[in-house]
Amino acid sequence: MTAPTLYPTKPFLKWVGGKRALVDEIIGRMPERFGAYFEPFVGGGALFFELKKRGMLEGKKAYLFDANKELINAYNVVKNTPTELLANLRVFEQNHCHDAYYEVRAMDREDPFTSLAPALRAARFIYLNKTCFNGLYRVNAKGFYNVPMGRYKNPAICDESLIYGASRALQDAEVLHVDFAKVLDFAKKGDFVYFDPPYYPLTPTSSFTSYNQDVFLEDEQKRLFDTFEKLAKKGLHAMLSNSDTEFIKELYKDYQIDFVEMNRFINSKSGGRGKIKEILIRK
Repeated sequence: MTAPTLYPTKPFLKWVGGKRALVDEIIGRMPERFGAYFEPFVGGGALFFELKKRGMLEGKKAYLFDANKELINAYNVVKNTPTELLANLRVFEQNHCHDAYYEVRAMDREDPFTSLAPALRAARFIYLNKTCFNGLYRVNAKGFYNVPMGRYKNPAICDESLIYGASRALQDAEVLHVDFAKVLDFAKKGDFVYFDPPYYPLTPTSSFTSYNQDVFLEDEQKRLFDTFEKLAKKGLHAMLSNSDTEFIKELYKDYQIDFVEMNRFINSKSGGRGKIKEILIRK
């Protein structure tokens, strides 16, 4: 089903580290002309949805990748079967309470979980995203979702206009469950690639990389840098967000590095929240 144009074009998920507050900074540094659009760490897709809303992807193919299988399933269900998704979300919304949250959270502990209907799995993913603590996505070493329930009085679990609006925006997008390096197989000269990876930690105890069981430390950051360099050499437009750390700045020292400020909300203590410097790296 295609959504009427009156529905909003914006992310359907809350996402820790999302770039909704930085879209103007990013867009202001994008090339005026480019071919296809690539976002290999799509997450909440803040930049993609903003570009769609502004008409900047008109007539262009978009490719959205992520290594998070359940996230990509949710995107594809929103794109292809939003009405079925909403029917499942209404059930979760009607039954929402403390006990129901933990019952739904425990669904991935059951052996047939991956054989469940894609729309049900997507509804579970969105339900947990809207009702968990801070919209955090985190799984343990066994791959089981383990974020506690948040303290929301009336969480917007089944938002019809949001889902249909996102579905409309995704119609021309290719959404794939693949590693970020797969962009090398798809992108061509003149295309634009925006990387928003799990950030390199500011301190040894930082939790910035703990959104899933696959940490993103030195080896993965270097592999990402290698992908960035290969794209640059192919004549693509590439941009990357990351933390303002000596490791990252040294890695990308031959590229344009801009400093921007971002609000940090993920610390459980209010004193650990506030403005934090990030960097935008460009070819």
